[in-house]
Amino acid sequence: MGLDMYLTAKRYLWSHSEQDKEIAKRIADLVEVEPDFDSKFRGASFCPKEVAIDAMYWRKANMIHQWIVDNIQEGEDDCKEYYVPREDLETLLANCVNALTNRDGDILPPSSGFFFGSTEIDEYYWQDLKDTVKGLEKVLSLSDDWSFYYQASW
Repeated sequence: MGLDMYLTAKRYLWSHSEQDKEIAKRIADLVEVEPDFDSKFRGASFCPKEVAIDAMYWRKANMIHQWIVDNIQEGEDDCKEYYVPREDLETLLANCVNALTNRDGDILPPSSGFFFGSTEIDEYYWQDLKDTVKGLEKVLSLSDDWSFYYQASW
């Protein structure tokens, strides 16, 4: 057991876009259904409407979790999925870079909790921040068509 944290990137597919129709068609082919993009009735259209990918995963990076609880979840640590605006991911990235650059653990202080891991500011803490920077830079390179959602389990 432990604090497992997930950032999911989701993209909604709107059938009026040719690019989205192509993505939906490829997904439908994978699951062996024939999508009906032009259906005018309320029935089985088999049109994929969303793509979701695992964007990031952390394990026991309690300082990241606490920042999200405080800034996204309004202090509610309840293991539910929360929408995370791109601007907030940019702020988290800036905080991680700032903490690493200044070697300042007070910017993103560790947090204690049941199965949350160490609260020491040690090499594992700094490595979690480095991994977060690398991951968020990649996540934020996705187009604005993607939305982000965070969920933790412990």
